[in-house]
Amino acid sequence: MEVTNKYIVIKHHIEDSPKESHFEVKTEAIGLSLKPGSDEVIIKNLYISIDPYLINRMKSYSASHNAISFATPLTPGQAIDALVIGRVVTSGNAKFEKDDLVMGVFTWAEYSVVKEQSIIKKLESFEFPLTYHLGILGFSGLSAYGGFFEICKPRKGETVFVSAASGSVGNIVGQYAKLLGCYVVGCAGSQKKVTLLKEELGFDDAFNYKEETDLNSTFKRYFPDGIDIYFDNVGGEMLEAAVANMKAFGRVSVCGVISEYTDIGKRASPHMMDVVYKRITIRGFLAADYMNVFGDFSAKTLDYLRNGQLRVIEDRSLGVESIPSAFVGLFNGDNVGKKVVVLADE
Repeated sequence: MEVTNKYIVIKHHIEDSPKESHFEVKTEAIGLSLKPGSDEVIIKNLYISIDPYLINRMKSYSASHNAISFATPLTPGQAIDALVIGRVVTSGNAKFEKDDLVMGVFTWAEYSVVKEQSIIKKLESFEFPLTYHLGILGFSGLSAYGGFFEICKPRKGETVFVSAASGSVGNIVGQYAKLLGCYVVGCAGSQKKVTLLKEELGFDDAFNYKEETDLNSTFKRYFPDGIDIYFDNVGGEMLEAAVANMKAFGRVSVCGVISEYTDIGKRASPHMMDVVYKRITIRGFLAADYMNVFGDFSAKTLDYLRNGQLRVIEDRSLGVESIPSAFVGLFNGDNVGKKVVVLADE
């Protein structure tokens, strides 16, 4: 049996802000049976994670290309792979059976044909929606947990600032910090998001960075005694101003630098005298660095979810054709929480 498979490619390398015109929907005929002896697995994709780091794979050159296997550069016209949840249609591998639900690095497509190494795990728990495994119970949650607890080593009562606080990672960091007993301020790009942070996610305060003309003064207003911890998702001017307003022995966890992904002119340059004399720790990381604490992260986060202590924020789009606009929206500040494209709901 053959089906028509829609998938997304880039037309050429993207060196600046992504636009929908940079992408193309292609179609191919794909057979849903395998040749005898094949060890491949055919998967019907259900939910696709949309993540900003992929813009770096779409560039002709990025420092990320040699950092880790899933950051390798993409070739124009090549199917784009990302974190996906799907259902096994056909399997030539004894470890997977028809109708198994799996999560792995599959393609921005309706169907994916993959090898075993592309499958991260089977999903066998249905206590929460499957999409949680792409967000709060997946790499977004692990990034928040590892970057906050393992790097920042927070203590009750400390002051915490989170940038891009309504995003897929930032909103979780802020909630973790509040559960620990920290004073938490976040920033976002609209008044609607600021209201969400304060009224629904429990942040002590929040501000719209687009309305602030002097970030240094902004931080002095919200943190008159200084910042203990900064969880950075944006880089650029925000990082510079946060470092200038940190306390001695402050910690900065750098999860992402989205302001710099599409504008090299926004590269951050913190005042190194502050870093030295305040003895500030600044450390970048990847979620994969903290697979060793995945068990602890999962157990703690599941407990919080079961007890209603964590709010899950998802932003869903429908269909393969919506993938380009969903991805571009990440850089325009359109999304709130974890961005997921739904191909078929389970």
